[in-house]
Amino acid sequence: MTEITTLAGGCFWCLEAVYLQMRGVTGVVSGYMGGSVTEPTYEEVCGGETGHAEVVRIEFDPAEITFGDLLEVFFAIHDATTLNRQGNDVGTQYRSAIFFHSAEQERLAREWVARDPAIVTEVSPETVFWPAENYHQNYFAGHQNQGYCAYVVAPKVQKFRTYFADKARA
Repeated sequence: MTEITTLAGGCFWCLEAVYLQMRGVTGVVSGYMGGSVTEPTYEEVCGGETGHAEVVRIEFDPAEITFGDLLEVFFAIHDATTLNRQGNDVGTQYRSAIFFHSAEQERLAREWVARDPAIVTEVSPETVFWPAENYHQNYFAGHQNQGYCAYVVAPKVQKFRTYFADKARA
């Protein structure tokens, strides 16, 4: 049986590219969560007025990888200490957030956040998930030479593969 969690850590392309390479992850969908607009578009979310964060909805097999493992990678591949910002991506849509799907996920998320008083990661219950437009799904795989992917996404993927080789797919 699989579980689902939803994470926000800046641009969803970065998180998606990493988690698609993680052993035990059975699916990743980029999308939007945490806002007030029904069926938001990328342009609306990027405008910063909807309240949504760019997120990845991760389906995983807890027999192969734990929620704690997902969080370990999450906190290693993005800066959880900058409010509403990841590198040059600025705005509430780029905030660090964990949208938990169970009491156990909430407990573990709050434990991780409490480890460092500098962490600004929001811990909130899941809300309505809106999948991003099709062209955002698995974006990195088809655009590795595009500037943003080459200079922002690729280093995060490499960091994952270097520091978490034991959690990477073969």
